[in-house]
Amino acid sequence: MKHITNKMKVLIVALLSIIAVGFVTFDEQNFEISKNLDIYHTLFRELNLYYVDQTDPGDLVKTSIEEMLKSLDPYTVYIPESKMEDYKFMTTGKYGGIGALIRKSGEFVIIAEPYEGFPAFKAGLKAGDKIVEIDGKSVKGKNTEQISELLKGDPKTEIKLKIERLGTEKAFDKVVFRESIKINSVPFYGMLNDEVGYIRLSSFTEACSNEVKAAFINLKKDHNMQSLVFDLRGNPGGLLMEAVAISNLFVAKGQEVVRTKGKVSQWNRTYNAPTDPIDLNMPMVVLVNQGSASASEIVSGVIQDLDRGVVLGKRTFGKGLVQTTRDLSYNSKLKITTAKYYIPSGRCIQALDYTHRNEDGSVGRIPDSLMTEYKTKAGRSVFDGGGVMPDVEVEPQTLSKISMSLIIKNYIFDFATQFQLNNDSIESISRFKISEKIYADFVEFLSDKDFDYTLESESIIDNLEKIVKKEKHHESVIQELVDLRKKLAHDKNTDLQNFKEEISSLLHEEIVSRYYYQKGRAEASLIDDPAVEKAVSLLNKMSEYDALLIVPE
Repeated sequence: MKHITNKMKVLIVALLSIIAVGFVTFDEQNFEISKNLDIYHTLFRELNLYYVDQTDPGDLVKTSIEEMLKSLDPYTVYIPESKMEDYKFMTTGKYGGIGALIRKSGEFVIIAEPYEGFPAFKAGLKAGDKIVEIDGKSVKGKNTEQISELLKGDPKTEIKLKIERLGTEKAFDKVVFRESIKINSVPFYGMLNDEVGYIRLSSFTEACSNEVKAAFINLKKDHNMQSLVFDLRGNPGGLLMEAVAISNLFVAKGQEVVRTKGKVSQWNRTYNAPTDPIDLNMPMVVLVNQGSASASEIVSGVIQDLDRGVVLGKRTFGKGLVQTTRDLSYNSKLKITTAKYYIPSGRCIQALDYTHRNEDGSVGRIPDSLMTEYKTKAGRSVFDGGGVMPDVEVEPQTLSKISMSLIIKNYIFDFATQFQLNNDSIESISRFKISEKIYADFVEFLSDKDFDYTLESESIIDNLEKIVKKEKHHESVIQELVDLRKKLAHDKNTDLQNFKEEISSLLHEEIVSRYYYQKGRAEASLIDDPAVEKAVSLLNKMSEYDALLIVPE
């Protein structure tokens, strides 16, 4: 060892160089992290010391975290300890509170809908009740988020509300005892006719598959259901494992349901159906729309890829990203996108490419020309890159301008409140109708209300008139536009009659909810629903249904 030759020295230097390069390569990313954290720390220190006005360090850090995560995707978010209850509600459907929907009305927040069987309902609170005080303190000017935080709390604790109610001269107190609130993921199920059953799933929270399973078994055994309409419209998704469990209700044990692939190999997993299904053969139609996302797209995509049923409605949202939560310090969490999911045909249905943004920072959809064709189990063509395309497309119902105005101004809601004050009960949901008298009363109710709105044609004329004036066209052109506006000008009383059927449907749903609550609202919303009607028609004509699930010759 004392006598090292020149050749050995060269080898040792070369070896040390290789090791050094290896360490530089290995530590390069860690160095960048340390470097930038140090820059952030020194910047933050200088900002707090020398900025001209007083700063709030907590707010600054929270803002910087949120803005950083916004640059990635909308689903990677920071969850501080103060928002942990909201997070638990999103994943479990549970929270501690009074069990009621609330909404803003003027300077106060009102009860929009008490959940049947929960504390607000038990205490006798009604839709339309105005909350003016909470535990002796005025809540005037507070928004729904602030009121929601005050209403939530540990089960078995009490909260004192001062309420103003239509038809009651003086405000009165209500003491409500909070409970652990668990909102059903299946708000309604029932029979659409003698043979076709219906199940609506609103979210993928813990154990929602058990709710779907129980509803299915009840409809099949007790009501002789022969076919099923499974409604996932407006369902934003939720827990991945519940999507697997619900898919498993209708596909064979061992069948691949979904795969996840991420940068870190631990997130690469294949999820197969773990148990025996409850039914492999019953014809089913899955309803979807633009609001069906994530877990909803897994289930509808599985049903489509395996030719297990027909998907009907509009193209789904296109969220093929999987989130995982990681614990942070001080009881906070990071919900982070860790993988993409792939359904049985092999396709990923993610519609937006957040990694490769446009120059202005916007996110573009994957163009149809770049979508890849895949095959279902039977060989039908399906495509990736943009949500689940339905086998049968049905345009959703769109509301008129006058209906939108009446909803936004809360006039339909307020009329239902007044109606309930004057009517202790109504007939069953199927028998109750908006009669000529009820509608006339509604028109009278609106007589002193402001609910103006601008038609699209009126907006176009306004813009065209500005352009004509800017370009200094002849006065006769401007006069022609003025005359056209007069011809197109809407008359609210005329519109109330032209859109009577549509407005009556909205009134029916709102009034029914005052007596039959969430289940009643869900059932009432199915009346004259074009997607439901098309699904029932398809299930009544099995030749058409079967033809959709085979490869065209």
